[in-house]
Amino acid sequence: MHKRGQAFGLLFLLTFSVFAQEQKEPTKSYTTARAETQIVLDGRLDDAAWNQVEWGGDFIGREPEYKVAPSVETQFKILYDDKYLYIGIRAFDPEPEKIVKRMSRRDGFDGDWVEVNIDSYFDKRTAFSFTASVSGVKGDEYISNNGDDWDSTWDPIWYLRTSVDDKGWIAEYKIPLSQLRFADKENHTWGIQFTRRLFRKEERSVWQPISPTDAGWVYRFGELNGIKGIKPQKQLEIQPYVVATMETFEKEEENPFRDTGRDLSSNIGLDAKIGITSDITLDLTVNPDFGQVEADPSRVNLSAFRLFFREQRPFFLEGNNVLTFPTSGGQNNLFYSRRIGGRPQGSLGSDVEYSDFPNQTRILGAAKITGKNAKGFSWGFLESVTNREQADVAYENGTRGKEVVAPYTNYVVARAQQDISEGKTVVGAMMTNMNRFNNRGNDLEFLHDNAQSGGFDIDHNFKDRKYGVTFKYMFSRVSGTEGAIYETQTASERYFQRPNNNHKNVDSTRTSLAGSAATLSFGRRSGNWRWALGTNYRSPEFELNDLGFLVQTDNVNNWGWTQYRVTKPVGLFRSQRYNFYYEQNLDFGGVVTGKGADMNVNLEFKNYWRFGLGSYIGGTWVSNADLRGGPSITYPGEINYWYWLGTNEQKKVRVSFNNWFNWGNEDYSKGSGLNLNITLRPTDALRVSLSPNVNWRRNDLQYIDQVDYNGVTQYLLGRVEQTTYRMSMRANYNITPNLTLEFWGQPFLATGEYSQFKKVHLANSENYNERFRVLEPSEVIYNAEDEVYEVFESGSTTADYQFSDPDFNNVQFRSNFVVRWEYIPGSTLFAVWSSNGSFFDQSESNSFSDLRSHLGNLQTTNTFLIKYTYRFIL
Repeated sequence: MHKRGQAFGLLFLLTFSVFAQEQKEPTKSYTTARAETQIVLDGRLDDAAWNQVEWGGDFIGREPEYKVAPSVETQFKILYDDKYLYIGIRAFDPEPEKIVKRMSRRDGFDGDWVEVNIDSYFDKRTAFSFTASVSGVKGDEYISNNGDDWDSTWDPIWYLRTSVDDKGWIAEYKIPLSQLRFADKENHTWGIQFTRRLFRKEERSVWQPISPTDAGWVYRFGELNGIKGIKPQKQLEIQPYVVATMETFEKEEENPFRDTGRDLSSNIGLDAKIGITSDITLDLTVNPDFGQVEADPSRVNLSAFRLFFREQRPFFLEGNNVLTFPTSGGQNNLFYSRRIGGRPQGSLGSDVEYSDFPNQTRILGAAKITGKNAKGFSWGFLESVTNREQADVAYENGTRGKEVVAPYTNYVVARAQQDISEGKTVVGAMMTNMNRFNNRGNDLEFLHDNAQSGGFDIDHNFKDRKYGVTFKYMFSRVSGTEGAIYETQTASERYFQRPNNNHKNVDSTRTSLAGSAATLSFGRRSGNWRWALGTNYRSPEFELNDLGFLVQTDNVNNWGWTQYRVTKPVGLFRSQRYNFYYEQNLDFGGVVTGKGADMNVNLEFKNYWRFGLGSYIGGTWVSNADLRGGPSITYPGEINYWYWLGTNEQKKVRVSFNNWFNWGNEDYSKGSGLNLNITLRPTDALRVSLSPNVNWRRNDLQYIDQVDYNGVTQYLLGRVEQTTYRMSMRANYNITPNLTLEFWGQPFLATGEYSQFKKVHLANSENYNERFRVLEPSEVIYNAEDEVYEVFESGSTTADYQFSDPDFNNVQFRSNFVVRWEYIPGSTLFAVWSSNGSFFDQSESNSFSDLRSHLGNLQTTNTFLIKYTYRFIL
């Protein structure tokens, strides 16, 4: 604790040691006018109204080199009326036959494109981005945090037409003012920026000069003047949907829930977007359906910790950059939206023979309110209610019934931020709350009744944003039955029951648990040389996993990072980045649990190939979790090395690969992997990618089990040799910009074979070989009939103890085929075919050929779905 206080104090002293000002580029401005005659959207810019305003232009290069003349010229005009903002962009090209017209689904950003970013709040932190590809594909993103976050899930309704002629190409925009947010006043000044990508040269030019080494984006925008007399538009969009689903699977004659081999169902629901005021938007969903969402990729987890899977459901994706509060430690966050509607956590009675267990908890409804006013105050609020789920069951005595496996649950998340001094300082707070109702029976009493978390954060920039400091403080509290809090104390995130845990103990009478966390960092954020110093902690009692995501607590982390970057062409390279990172970790007992350094280099060559390499060197480290509640265990240090190479992304065939290696000291571990990606562009409308990878690892200290022997718990380890084969396959075909065929498939094969069994002896001895005792082959006999290993330590003819065969062979195939037709803006028809098959066994050979044969004979579940939505704009 004392070391943590020293680190925070040092950073506060560093924070306020540098003050000055540096020059910036003059701010450009463009003056628009109200359209006096009608504009017909046809991608030609030949309507008389366009003659009312002058061309804007004088773009400068940003990539590959800043402030050089671009290869081609770009000009634009802007008009408006009471309902729409009109933008016309003329992209000159002396070789129009070389314009790249690649197509993709929305937000694909492929081929030649132009983009406009509009800071209609004029807060210098947020903006709305509209991208037009030459092929007519639209892209749109909500920009926040001064350009650090670009949310491509924001899908406003707007209109676009493009055309190609002998001068180059044209993009003509028609953006409803209802899709923008601005103050209710007579005269407006908005921030605006234009960007153009010349695909064949991977060149980007911009209207307002913004250096690639600047610490931000939106705050440097040019200005749009001349908008007068417009009123904020209230938005009302209602999108009902209808779904019909058929599921087919292997018949099971004795199973009353799978005896027909198929299941038919239908569903209806509603989504709505309501502009309550010009500053506040309400998103609603009632009985949502996410059948078109891609399945999670397959993974094998041999660790003690939870796996993180990204959110893919549209309602929770849109605006997720508002309702977020990352903590330290990777994906840790106060809010993890996949907690809402996840798989029920209840169990079934021991007398249940067959069941129809729900795969997910139905979301009865959810509401999300977001807004920002002219004074820089922004907020987000989400509330959701999930259903009381029941599993249909058939008991061993022949009767049928239902068992509750998830209670009614209410989730609330709130986030607020205040910009100060044009966003140079941002102060914010966040709160989350979860309540379960009547969660008793079927092990539901081991879930928390209530869970709250919250946080306060401040981000301050100074010296023209060259330097910055960030501070966050977070707290959590969970409550429930004594059993629920006991489970929390002994869960993998904390393991209070560890025998050598000298700073925390299990209290089986507790009915609540409260903890805290904090982070502090300071550094240089702009320029060729950047650096940062930071410290953070998560107290042992900290808990987020009811509505957030948390891997592990009881940690103090001190770190430093520096980067030198060259953003302009020099010698062989278009750009260069050199990074160094160092960290040290401790637990709250003062034990150093790990330290290491990472060095890596990333280069882009002038032929558009990319190359990188790096190494991580870690010292001796300690795990408080690997023995699953047993004592901490010390591991030797390790060395990791990797390199990667990518070919020119402008080509119709491009390849990239990553090769990595791991070596553990004392030869306790070894691993390697090869990840390959091949992308083919046979036509502008078709994109095919194959991403095979194979990973192999050996770990001589892999946890297996814990057993009781003569009243003493024995912790068993073994050598595991694990091989994983995976290939992600994707194909996207654009019939039109609004009609796409999309396929994703992933065969997955994983094997794990165990040998050289050990039991833990002196887990933290300085002598590596004293940390365990190897069980001799004569002491460990495999019982093939029961699929267990029997251990004979005492020399008796009766086994002293036994453990299950830990070998595994896992084969899976998952796929989605989606036809997506946006027949009018905002209204979509989906046709979906999803397939999921798996095989798991412990007795088969661990050879690739054996597993491959299972892949071709998997029993699969197929789901066919048609979803129709129609968006009413009122």
